[in-house]
Amino acid sequence: MKAIYDVPAPAKLNLFLHITGRRPDGYHLLQSVFMLIDWCDTLHFELRQDGQISREDLAETLPADDLCVRAARLLKDHAQVREGAHIGVLKRVPSQAGMGGGSSDAASTLLALNRLWKLRLGTTELAALALKLGADVPFFIHGRNAWVEGIGDIIRPLTKSSQLPKASFIVVKPQTGLETAKIFSAPELERDKNSATIEGFAADHYRFGENSLQPVAQRLCPEVTQAIEWLEHQGLNPRMTGSGSAVFAYVTKQQDLEGAPAPWQIRYCSNMEVHPLWGWATSDSSSVGV
Repeated sequence: MKAIYDVPAPAKLNLFLHITGRRPDGYHLLQSVFMLIDWCDTLHFELRQDGQISREDLAETLPADDLCVRAARLLKDHAQVREGAHIGVLKRVPSQAGMGGGSSDAASTLLALNRLWKLRLGTTELAALALKLGADVPFFIHGRNAWVEGIGDIIRPLTKSSQLPKASFIVVKPQTGLETAKIFSAPELERDKNSATIEGFAADHYRFGENSLQPVAQRLCPEVTQAIEWLEHQGLNPRMTGSGSAVFAYVTKQQDLEGAPAPWQIRYCSNMEVHPLWGWATSDSSSVGV
């Protein structure tokens, strides 16, 4: 019987994002809460006995720089795997949105191939590999909503009193995307935000803080401002997520929305307590939360 998996790769929202400093090597220090949502790509995996890694775009929307193949080759070399894999990618999460779509695809690739190739690697080992692919990838490996600090490498799952309440959000992705590097290199970017606390965040999960990148993003991409103003016109309190052009707002119910430009992608989403592939890595101490 042919070994096949079809797995989801969920997006994330940054409930807030504060830039608190900058290291001598140029990397920015941040504080954020990353939250999983049910806007997902779907990845298809088939075992190949010839040792090759191949990829198929199932939606004709895949960016040229796809992390899935890089993740597969990284894991194959690390674990000295003889088998290969064919990967099909059905892309739904928009690119350059600040929603972690490419990072999530890479993480789901590592988790799925860990099972397909019967490697039984633990979360800590997979997360260390994931960091080589991008700062956001380890979050999806750990698989829980998390308090994130440092350069994105300090990840503490929100599992106890700080766990996020179940909630719904409207997410808007304008047609224009944003490149992370352009935002972080802007001279006017605020880089000295006071440090926040988990206790302060937990007192008001969905209204806490701000996104320090938003003023720069609005200058670089006027559509970000348009999306924010459109959501405010609906009576909502929106903000940007991550370092892309998508914005979101907490909602208590779905409502009729009018006047959005046709090219925008608009979706109601719910948060997720754990990643759908939670448990696909061997359990270890990385699951300890705060």
